[in-house]
Amino acid sequence: MAAGSYAIFIVGAYAAAAAIVVALIAWIVLDRRHLIRLINELEAKGITRRSVGAAFKPAPASEKNP
Repeated sequence: MAAGSYAIFIVGAYAAAAAIVVALIAWIVLDRRHLIRLINELEAKGITRRSVGAAFKPAPASEKNP
């Protein structure tokens, strides 16, 4: 390799970074599946999200930040 004595360090750093990115993506996918399953179980029990069916109500002019 052209990197000489640093090649092992450089390849190891890239491999570690790739492994961390893959682990984070897997964690996000698994967590999403878990949360969707949890939401479906709660909705099956009759517990619904507050955002469902709620209409958007703009804040009165007196409550808006300047």
